[in-house]
Amino acid sequence: MAEESLELKVNDKPNNRKQLMLFGAIASVLILVIAATLWRVLAHDDVAVPEDTAMLSMVAISDRNEAFYAAMPRPFLFNLPGNGRTRLVEIKVQLMVRGKDDDVLIKKHIPLIEDALLTTFSGADVDKLSTLAGKDELRLLALLNVQNTLQAIAGHKVVEKILFTGFVMQ
Repeated sequence: MAEESLELKVNDKPNNRKQLMLFGAIASVLILVIAATLWRVLAHDDVAVPEDTAMLSMVAISDRNEAFYAAMPRPFLFNLPGNGRTRLVEIKVQLMVRGKDDDVLIKKHIPLIEDALLTTFSGADVDKLSTLAGKDELRLLALLNVQNTLQAIAGHKVVEKILFTGFVMQ
């Protein structure tokens, strides 16, 4: 009897190995099939949209979302009266817009934008410009002034952000 139980235990191990190898092979094939299916679905190769329409929609979406930065051609130099002395301020500005159409519109109307910015900057307070919060407030006022100025021309808010790329106050 002892010999029979040993025989059964010895014979069970090869079966377990075969079963384990069979399950491993099935699992590997299943993982490969799932990976291939996901790759085909996520690669969008099976999209039933005509090529021209797909390309036009992709161009339109990327054009609307692409940010363009228009630098003002000259830095803004102006004097601000302060506590007993006049301060000279120089600000370099760039405008952020979305899409090529708005980029072209900005470049077309640079003199109008410069006027709006200079009007906003020259009305600033020297004490406020000494702080970060004051600079942020000036940037926001300049953005609103430029957006309102271009609203009448374009019919929508063209400028998304105004960036100070240089700020010197002496």
